[in-house]
Amino acid sequence: MTQSTGGGRRARRVTLADVAGRAGVDKAVVSRVVNDDPLLNIRPETRARVLAALKELDYRPNAAARSLRTSRAGTVGLFIPDFANPVYTEIITGAETAAAERGCALMVGSSTAGRGGAQSYLDLLGQGRVDGLLLAGGAITDEEQATLADRGLPWLFVNRRGPAAGRHVILDDVLGARMAVEHLLDLGHRRIAHVGGPAGADTAHRRRDGYITALRSAGVEEDPRLLVQGTYGPEGGAQAVHRLLDGPEPPTALFVANVTSAIGVLSALRAHGVAVPGEMSVVAVHDLPLAEYLIPPLTTVRMPLRALGARATRLLLSVPADHPVEEVVREPIELVMRQSTAKPK
Repeated sequence: MTQSTGGGRRARRVTLADVAGRAGVDKAVVSRVVNDDPLLNIRPETRARVLAALKELDYRPNAAARSLRTSRAGTVGLFIPDFANPVYTEIITGAETAAAERGCALMVGSSTAGRGGAQSYLDLLGQGRVDGLLLAGGAITDEEQATLADRGLPWLFVNRRGPAAGRHVILDDVLGARMAVEHLLDLGHRRIAHVGGPAGADTAHRRRDGYITALRSAGVEEDPRLLVQGTYGPEGGAQAVHRLLDGPEPPTALFVANVTSAIGVLSALRAHGVAVPGEMSVVAVHDLPLAEYLIPPLTTVRMPLRALGARATRLLLSVPADHPVEEVVREPIELVMRQSTAKPK
């Protein structure tokens, strides 16, 4: 909000001096509170008074002036594989919220747009247009990863790990997969197939590990014929179902590595005349609003996607570029039971 000067004159922007006058402190104190200066040592009641004045006056920092003063762009970049996968919407929402808390905007791009994929966003780093980059998908070459390190600006892999350990924030996909498979085991299923993700996807490896761990913990030997890899999407899920149903001894339940793959799974099962959950139970990783409206409503494992995006953004903006970051976001993960799973016949 800006302050009106009355008489038809143009309203002016609320300044640090206005806030300082309202709070009864020096303008420098207000500036350091706004910029979350970790070295600022003031009484809690003084900080509370400044924060209250900021809120009352609806103070909004001048982004352009701050950028010139601090040599920061006030922008965080987020690179995703594509915008078609609704899972990334949740990650984007969390990242955008956390960026706004720090007075930053979020710029999102995908590997499907423009030439050169990730390289175009690396170029933005070199031009100082972003203060850091979150890499949530797409292929990043060793050369591009070295470029990131050379630029001296922070970057993080989001829910994926690079060729070498170093800087990543991931979800506990192993736990999520275990919860899904343990649900099917508790219902009495023993021939449980896994519709996995792409062979090169780090998330696919972790979810497969969780699937195998759950089976072994229950004393069930995994059958390689019941493990089919595919793309994260409806087409990949449908193709996996065709392969599994062509086998001599089809499964009674499917653990699907991604909710969008499960859309194709349910469609293919209907096409084959297989009733869900009467003849085949289905559970998938990730819970999105659309899962409740599938036929039948899909049992899922809800993963903390927004918390992942938010945590990655906060770490990106607070941890120096040359410091290692290896963190797993574990909470909250929960099973959402709907109508796609039941006891086997």
